[in-house]
Amino acid sequence: MFSVLSYGRLVARAVLGGLSQTDSRDYSLVTASCGFGKDFRKGILKKGMCYGDDACFVARHRTADVLGVADGVGGWRDYGVDPSQFSGTLMRTCERLVKEGRFVPSNPVGILTAGYCELLQNKVPLLGSSTACIVVLDRSSHRLHTANLGDSGFLVVRGGEVVHRSDEQQHYFNTPFQLSIAPPEAEGVVLSDSPEAADSTSFDVQLGDIILTATDGLFDNMPDYMILQELKKLKNSNYESIQQTARSIAEQAHELAYDPTYMSPFAQFACDNGLNVRGGKPDDITVLLSIVADCSRLPEPRAWLETQLRPLLRTTRSPLVLVCQQEMEKLKVWSLSLRA
Repeated sequence: MFSVLSYGRLVARAVLGGLSQTDSRDYSLVTASCGFGKDFRKGILKKGMCYGDDACFVARHRTADVLGVADGVGGWRDYGVDPSQFSGTLMRTCERLVKEGRFVPSNPVGILTAGYCELLQNKVPLLGSSTACIVVLDRSSHRLHTANLGDSGFLVVRGGEVVHRSDEQQHYFNTPFQLSIAPPEAEGVVLSDSPEAADSTSFDVQLGDIILTATDGLFDNMPDYMILQELKKLKNSNYESIQQTARSIAEQAHELAYDPTYMSPFAQFACDNGLNVRGGKPDDITVLLSIVADCSRLPEPRAWLETQLRPLLRTTRSPLVLVCQQEMEKLKVWSLSLRA
């Protein structure tokens, strides 16, 4: 029979053993982006972090890494409104709030709410509508916090399988939940949802987890099995590998979008709703591809940037020069904030 003292020692060993296995490392997201605007079928349109009417951002603060994608509702163009202005301004505002530290990592809905409220307070109304998805990695707790409004979304892949995903929000077929600002005479007529209506989730992530955040232009044209096939090409957390895979996914979705014989996920969804539809769905496509990595094992920023991007920048006639310059600036911000 154990004495009280012996039992206490066993409990102490168990507790200390459990504590010693706790991962105290800070995690971070190594993220690459790629996308296509619907009206530019022969190449990538990159103006800041916008692809057509889509917009996105990658921002980092001392405690968290934050990603966002938004899809401007194209129907506003029929009324003389540029849909990209709403989605782009929303994402830039959310990015600024993160960089200023005006957010709580466990509350991505708060980021979306604050960004939307700033748009509402503009002296000159910024008309438009947009879906939105915000993903936040709390570096120390290793938890991912998400908020998704509409039909953009995310996948978390581990061991070649989808372990977490966002829920699509639709009022009815092809009419997603969306944030909107309408002219006074159209208030109550234009569909508009509250940021608080976003679907929120929180869960733990592991080193090596792959997080794919994208607009519906990807998910409407590529089913899970195709996405997983492309992700098999991703072998490590090297930025160059992530960028190549992100581009490969975006390019395949872009090609399928214009295939009239392809039975896309969007076409299947349409058939399920009683519509006779076949083919891909031409749309703007935005892909943010991330890997959960150990902060302490990430390369030294200056040396890594020089190694990866300088050779491309020397090719002055290359059409990739502008993109590389923008990537350089984005990654400088990333590396500085990561080590702040």
